[in-house]
Formats: sequence, C-alpha cells, structure tokens
Amino acid sequence: MFKKFTREDIHSRSNVKSSIQRTLKTKLVNQYPKLEPVIDELIPKKGQVEVIKCEDKIQLYAINGEVLFFQQFDELIPSLKLVHKFPDAYPTVQVDRGAIKFVLSGANIMCPGLTSPGAQLPDAPGFEKDSVVIIKAENKENALAIGRLLMSTEDIKSINKGHGVELIHHLGDPLWNFSIE
Repeated sequence: MFKKFTREDIHSRSNVKSSIQRTLKTKLVNQYPKLEPVIDELIPKKGQVEVIKCEDKIQLYAINGEVLFFQQFDELIPSLKLVHKFPDAYPTVQVDRGAIKFVLSGANIMCPGLTSPGAQLPDAPGFEKDSVVIIKAENKENALAIGRLLMSTEDIKSINKGHGVELIHHLGDPLWNFSIE
C-alpha cells in the first residue's frame, strides 16, 4: 500500500475536531480492545490530531507530529510506530527467519513462511480472512510489518500454498520514513 508513497500523494492536511477525536478513540478501542487502558495516552485530550488525506482514499492520522494510524475506507490500521509502543494490543502472526528479507523488501507472505518451524500462527479459532495482523519475525523483538490475511489462519495451516498475507506497511517503507515537517 505504501510502496510508492510520496509527498505528492498528499491532498490536504487539517486538524481534527475533538468530537472526531472521540469517535476515533471509540473506533480504535472497538477494533483493538486491548488499547482501551492506554487510549488516553495514545490520543491525549490536549494532543494535536491531524488528518492527512492522500491518494486512494487513504487518511493518515498524526498525533503530536507522528503518524500513528491510518485509515482506508472504514478500517483503522495502526502504523508500526504505534505497534512498537503497544505491541501486545493486536492480532499477531510470526514468520520464520527465511521470510524476513522478503517482508522487508515489501513482498507478500507465502503460506509456508507462516507454517514452517520458527513461524507461529494462533491456535483455533485463529483469525478470519481479511483480518489485519501484525507480523513478527522469529527471534526478533519488534514487529516488522502489518498485513491483511488473504485466507483464514486455519486455511493457511491446511492449504499451505500460495500467498497468506498481503503486506500493507513494513519497516523501511515510505510511511515508516514519513515525517510531518
């Protein structure tokens, strides 16, 4: 999603009203219930929330100058900077060491990279198709990417062929390196 993102993709920037901030907080907590204890720290009452409208109906939300989440259509998706601040609040899958270089170059994740030794998928019932997941890597502390499941985790385990996760955002991509200034 952010492979070719540049400043030219930005259409407008504006501050978000407090009523919209409350809506964002509610939406984030509904999507990621584990964020509830830290939501006021994440979006402080006196903090400056800015919406940056971009190409392809993508909206970036910057809080105090740092993009912490973005929205495409109706779903809020955390940026890796937010994931690194609150790592346990999101559905997570783990790839094996062999997949790391491909993920960091922006490639989608193949099912074998999620089912081999060193990789981890959640136990049943797992995650449904189209769920947004955080991608961690074997023996690494921080998440390296965010993606969308192209099939349920149960199907990934049973089929074990083809693409399992479509990459949305990864370490080193233009969103990771984006700054407000």
